[in-house]
Amino acid sequence: MLIVYGLKNCDTCRKARAWLDGKGAEYRFVDLRADGFAETDLERWAEVAGWENLLNRRGTTWRGLGEAEKAVAGASDAIALMAKHPALMKRPIFDDGTMVVVGFTPDCQKRVEAML
Repeated sequence: MLIVYGLKNCDTCRKARAWLDGKGAEYRFVDLRADGFAETDLERWAEVAGWENLLNRRGTTWRGLGEAEKAVAGASDAIALMAKHPALMKRPIFDDGTMVVVGFTPDCQKRVEAML
């Protein structure tokens, strides 16, 4: 079953959920803050999708970090930072257990359709 990870108040996540609902897709939504997530999942997402793709450096959470926290030297630093600040993950994250798609661009939507 497709699991969609995101934040309930994120506009992009709301659009993605409405899009999935419009397709009649079966999925489960997991709020990264309210419901939590396994660090093993975060590690897998970073490995499959690439930690550079998963780390959102455009949001307000990133801008609010100190320079020392922004000094991400590699995957382990990025994973630790995203575990501490879940809003740093690019959203939504679509995970069907084998494939992981991060984001909601038209290209991402095509890849998610293949997962349905």
